[in-house]
Amino acid sequence: MRLENRVALITGAGRGIGRAIAEHYGREGARVAVADLTLESAQEAVDAIEKAGGAAMALAMDVTDEVAVEKGVAAVVKAWGGLDIAVANAGIQHIDPIHKLAYSDWRRVVNVHLDGAFLVTREALKHMYASNGGTMLYMGSVHSLEASPLKAPYVAAKHGMLGLCRAVAKEGAEYGVRSNIICPGFVRTPLVDKQIPEQAKELGLSEEEVISKVMLKNTVDGKFTTLEDVSEMAVHLAAFPSAALTGQSIVVSHGWHMQ
Repeated sequence: MRLENRVALITGAGRGIGRAIAEHYGREGARVAVADLTLESAQEAVDAIEKAGGAAMALAMDVTDEVAVEKGVAAVVKAWGGLDIAVANAGIQHIDPIHKLAYSDWRRVVNVHLDGAFLVTREALKHMYASNGGTMLYMGSVHSLEASPLKAPYVAAKHGMLGLCRAVAKEGAEYGVRSNIICPGFVRTPLVDKQIPEQAKELGLSEEEVISKVMLKNTVDGKFTTLEDVSEMAVHLAAFPSAALTGQSIVVSHGWHMQ
């Protein structure tokens, strides 16, 4: 198993991409701290991990709450003696053109993605530095590297997470900490499913046209990226043995964006 006895914290892991990574980490031997907004949603993922033979714990964590992040990371370290891997995955979306975008909606999206990633990073690094090693992973997006209409706060936040990832790679190197960001294309999660009718209304398209002409237009095969595609990359990056792979944005998008 590639992550045997590693301790991993994953935010936003009650469903979607975060849960897929949590379950995959569990199968690979990691002890997984599943953090989500509610303890109930986190516990559902923990139950699935434990049913499959893995070890996990549930945490209620609002990543925009500084105290909640501090207490959550401390609880993981107290329970399992350290922290080897942290995945800043929590995220939300808001669809609006910039000229109609409320500042409160802008702040809400940026706060969850970018500020939340910072808070998790800061607390995780304290423990990783003390133990001389660790892996920070960020859930970016193809929108960390390019833009789409109607998603200004999401695009800005995801670009910011790429910068944070690279800063951590530079600062963390002397402490044995690697940092990378995964940049998926569209994955059929509840977050994406919610966007389809919203974009259809805003763009005057059918939902089928949003999928084919907007979301999958620039892929090489017209297919969504899968949860398994992303979780496999998260395992690979966490298990990678050296700093030869750090500060990198890894695109998982069926060719939507090619670096």
